[in-house]
Amino acid sequence: MVTFTLDPALIVQLLISTVLPLAVGLVTKTITRPGTKAVLLALLSLATSMLTAFADALASGTVYDIGLGLLLALPTFLVAVGMHYGIWKPIGASTRAQQLFDKNTITVREAR
Repeated sequence: MVTFTLDPALIVQLLISTVLPLAVGLVTKTITRPGTKAVLLALLSLATSMLTAFADALASGTVYDIGLGLLLALPTFLVAVGMHYGIWKPIGASTRAQQLFDKNTITVREAR
């Protein structure tokens, strides 16, 4: 017998991992070193994976499995890096996210 199920927590995790590079771009500046951004992305991947596994355990009434949360951090990070280099960077969304709150790129016009 074969079944096909999609765990809602895993779908949420996949959706979060697609926008994590943009979130990193929003909280960093254009002058931030790439290594710092990679570490921040890895930490956000770990945090979202742990929280998603915790929320799934609460919703299903099961025991929280820390190993599952840790294991989900790797594919979350890989999907986020793939989204950054495969989609967000080529279309300029990553750069635009970084420039959004950068003082050097925002033009403020005063009312006369």
